Amino acid sequence: MKLDVRPVGWVRNRIEGPKHEGWQEVVSEIEVEPELAECLEGIEGFSHIQVLFWFHKLSAKERAMRKFHPRDREDLPIVGSFATRSQRRPNPIGLTTARLLERNGNVLRVQGLDALDGTPVLDIKPYSRGLDEAEEVRVPEWVERFWEEGRGKK
Repeated sequence: MKLDVRPVGWVRNRIEGPKHEGWQEVVSEIEVEPELAECLEGIEGFSHIQVLFWFHKLSAKERAMRKFHPRDREDLPIVGSFATRSQRRPNPIGLTTARLLERNGNVLRVQGLDALDGTPVLDIKPYSRGLDEAEEVRVPEWVERFWEEGRGKK
């Protein structure tokens, strides 16, 4: 099966390399392809958007990794890539909920998008309370510990 996926836009910011923490403060622009600008009509009514993007700087070696310690921390258990939010995955697709600060034509200004400058954006969806929230969420103990330590910030 062949998938025909093309970027709908590109991330613009000053972040060029890996960054584990502090993403919540980063302000970025998503420059949507001009011919898709009309797809943004009405998006400014939402406070947050979900951005799907391609980890374009991920090496073939990292894509091939199936199991590893999250964030390479040996105090955390070895888990499969699908049990993490890591970019290391067979299809390096990222998903982030970001605050939508403003729309100016085909450009969205957002905060908290954990993507590097030049990252291809695959899709943009509005965040909708009720549709995007889960009830009775359960996570493994190591995830709870990670967040309690304060290191789990995007």
